[in-house]
Amino acid sequence: MKLATLCYVKDANNGATLMLHRIKKENDMHEGKWNGLGGKFEMGESPEECVIREIKEESGLDIKNPKLNGFITFPAFDGFEDWYVFIFSVTEFSGELIDSAEGKLEWVQDEKLFDLNLWDGDKIFMQWILDKKFFSAKFNYNSGKLKDYEVVFY
Repeated sequence: MKLATLCYVKDANNGATLMLHRIKKENDMHEGKWNGLGGKFEMGESPEECVIREIKEESGLDIKNPKLNGFITFPAFDGFEDWYVFIFSVTEFSGELIDSAEGKLEWVQDEKLFDLNLWDGDKIFMQWILDKKFFSAKFNYNSGKLKDYEVVFY
């Protein structure tokens, strides 16, 4: 079992979201995809501590007051282990972007987010975030293809 965070950094003034184009890391299961930022928990971290650390490491930005939007279970997503992911968004940040080791960081206009090469499930739950719905979901993938999903809204 893997615990992880995924965060969408939103620049409300410019109507844009910071996205990571996964094109640098070798043997990356996300290669070529666009993702929010985040990653795996370190020992003893809370979801909030993890997302704050991961955003700093991947982007150079310091975030404040990340908002928990939902929780997703990805059974055997990498073919071996279940992933449990806390989904956040944040609008309060400071700092300068760095050159990420995992890919190319880019501010994408919100109206163009769904034109990116996203995982099929991301297109679904990103809309829930935009609609301000709090959710718990399970997305089933097989060989990188979304099979089905189920969700409960709160």
